[in-house]
Amino acid sequence: MERRKTKVIEVGNVKIGGNNPISVQSMTNTITKDIDNTVKQIHMLEEAGCDIIRSAITDVDDAKAIAEIKKRISIPIIADIQYDYKLALESIKYGIDGLRLNPGNIGSLDKVKEVVKACKEHQVSIRVGVNSGSIKQEFLDKYNGVNENSMVYSAIEQIRLLEDMDFQLIKISLKASNVPLTIKAYEKMSGIVDYPIHLGITEAGPIWRGSIKSAVGIGTLLSMGIGDTIRISLTGDPIEEVKVGREILKSLGLLQDGLEIISCPTCGRTNIDLIKIVEEAEEKLKGIKKHIKVAIMGCAVNGPGEAREADIGIAGGNGEGLIFRKGKIIKKVKENELLNELLKEIEKI
Repeated sequence: MERRKTKVIEVGNVKIGGNNPISVQSMTNTITKDIDNTVKQIHMLEEAGCDIIRSAITDVDDAKAIAEIKKRISIPIIADIQYDYKLALESIKYGIDGLRLNPGNIGSLDKVKEVVKACKEHQVSIRVGVNSGSIKQEFLDKYNGVNENSMVYSAIEQIRLLEDMDFQLIKISLKASNVPLTIKAYEKMSGIVDYPIHLGITEAGPIWRGSIKSAVGIGTLLSMGIGDTIRISLTGDPIEEVKVGREILKSLGLLQDGLEIISCPTCGRTNIDLIKIVEEAEEKLKGIKKHIKVAIMGCAVNGPGEAREADIGIAGGNGEGLIFRKGKIIKKVKENELLNELLKEIEKI
């Protein structure tokens, strides 16, 4: 797939846009001023593969905490600001790598100019975002309600405001909980501007449902070449957001990193406890960082052929199974030895 070319901005040490890798973001759900717990959660997110983290800044103590948090983490941190421009200024003062705010929500033009001036001085980017529930009334009236036009042109007003102040360190998000609307909005915006695009489905829901909605919406846009950074919004542990985001990228060939498991659905030909083996394999292999494609197949007749592209794999039979590499059988072992033999072969790769 050909990716649409966008401008490049930097959030800390992460480049967004252009040909740079699509980054995965998440957001802490700790109280930001609780530095120890915030850092602890960010470390877990880093371990899961998070590239950029965002934290809510609700008061000055949250903003002051940024300086200490940055000393103890390895990924850039973005301040999520709602309405109070002074908190944006305090966040910049204490070293934030990026802001998430809407210029139209922070008050007078003078306040916006003050924030933009500080962002220019410190090379801090601003993410301008419009959600389907936060569209200005004038655009709802002009474009007959919530739709891709009212979302896009509401965001463009915010973008032009920053551009008029000679500020271009911008990335854009256009989120809705409705998947088709989100796709239409991002597609329309991508045809108008060339700023980096932050993809997401807002209020996607609990982990299972939200993962499906996000995979459909974000996956569709990425397959169209749209998107430079993503955040999966789930009601649950933020680590799940990172795991889902990375799997979406892997499924489209946009991330070549870590373990990829191929496994077949069970059927009447399955003569081993495939579900148990897959679950155990996921648990034992979760720490692998190098990119390996592992196949776990239930049928020894079709397994090696159907999973020919896998680096290594197993296929079950009646009380025994096959170990194969790139579709070629290398050994036959007892069923209770399949997983251990698979792990041994992975260590050799």
